[in-house]
Amino acid sequence: MSRIAIVGGHGKIARLLIPQLVHAGHQPVALVRNPDYTSELEGLGAEVGILDIEQDTIDQFAAAFEGADAVVFAAGGGPDGNIERKKTVDLGGSLKSIAAATNAGVRRFVQISAIGVDNPVGDDAEDTWVAYVDAKRDADVALRDSTLDWTIVRPGGLTDDEPTGHIKLAEAVERGQIPRADVAALIVTAIDSPSTIGRQWEVVSGSTPIAAAVLAAAEG
Repeated sequence: MSRIAIVGGHGKIARLLIPQLVHAGHQPVALVRNPDYTSELEGLGAEVGILDIEQDTIDQFAAAFEGADAVVFAAGGGPDGNIERKKTVDLGGSLKSIAAATNAGVRRFVQISAIGVDNPVGDDAEDTWVAYVDAKRDADVALRDSTLDWTIVRPGGLTDDEPTGHIKLAEAVERGQIPRADVAALIVTAIDSPSTIGRQWEVVSGSTPIAAAVLAAAEG
């Protein structure tokens, strides 16, 4: 059994990820700011730790990661127009997680990013979207530059549709949508697949079973 610390442990993907990790034989540790989520997350099979992404220090992050075998960064600043939270959560939270994992000796790190964030943003884009893209891009750069055993997953438009178990996975894919549950399943597969270390992939719904898609992308 591996212990998997999930930063942003009450997010939509995280809540789908937790039971899938349990089913795969792992012990998820959901890190959340609000202790009121404890009962719900424990009901899904997680242990719960308290972590304030914006206020806590790198040392506090490292303490939250103690005993973990891997970290999944699944946090996001939310869909609202709060530009500052894109900087403090999507970027700042990632940077602190990377530093804390390094300090705590937790080498495996999987980060959920977003499709196309390396591409130029149009002049007509809203400031919130620009801030989001900048934050995700810079967080990915920091992770790639780290010494961790990283994997970056960049999903397309996220939906709450039922999972299909089939995806299209490559370094770059055409924009599309994907159920959050399929992203969660991909993360579980990535954690258990050493061949995904040092790889950054975009993913949308497709026709290839998840395990086969990971195998093909890793060999490509």
